[in-house]
Amino acid sequence: MSFFESELHLAYKLGNNPINSFPFPHLYVQDIFSDIFYSQIQKNLPDHNLLTSMPELYPEELGFEAHKDRYVMDLVREESINKIEKDKQEFWRGLGDNFKNGKLSDLLRNKFQYYLNMRFKLIDNVSFLSEIKLINDRKNYASSPHTNHPRKVVSVIFYLPTDLSQKLSGTSIYIPKDLNFIAQNKEYKHYPHEHFHKVITMPFVPNSAFCFIKTNNSFHGVEKLEMEDTDRWTLQFDIFLDKDSYLREEEAKTK
Repeated sequence: MSFFESELHLAYKLGNNPINSFPFPHLYVQDIFSDIFYSQIQKNLPDHNLLTSMPELYPEELGFEAHKDRYVMDLVREESINKIEKDKQEFWRGLGDNFKNGKLSDLLRNKFQYYLNMRFKLIDNVSFLSEIKLINDRKNYASSPHTNHPRKVVSVIFYLPTDLSQKLSGTSIYIPKDLNFIAQNKEYKHYPHEHFHKVITMPFVPNSAFCFIKTNNSFHGVEKLEMEDTDRWTLQFDIFLDKDSYLREEEAKTK
């Protein structure tokens, strides 16, 4: 199956699934890829030992202890793809190019257009960038409640397990115990679990996806992975503001 055909299937699934508004706009989609394309993804998963730890790949993002148990192949960095098995590089290079240069970004922004219009009502000519990563989480990985970096706009986390054994390890949604608490615009912080109630955990089942927009209350995270043989694969696609748009957005908020 071609990347174009897989993109049509993905567009149908995302386009026809309703947005849940509480506690922040999000949706959960099953059978996000066709069965054939999902099989191709599974066939081309690399040896996880060939991925790079997050602190090593993104030293500028250090600060969260959990990241040491997260390993990444950045699909927009050729040197990252070149580290995996040669017979699998072409597939991931093609997937990365298709996601980054195809229609997925437009589709997601159209899906959340109502909410994005509210966010960007103070500025014009907003420019967006995107990135795509293949991620492998190991035992002890955890991500406490956070809302994402202020430059982020929309995120999709594609869940890539082979079976139902990791069903409870999906992304969790939280609400603060202090219902008046919101994340500050310029902050990118992870908050203690004890300050939050867990609302729901997305089922981490084969060929599913969790999609949401960044807001000042889009608190989400991953509960600690404690199984000895944890091998949690995800594909993450993010849309974010270019630097100029972000600076103009922050400036507009102060006027």
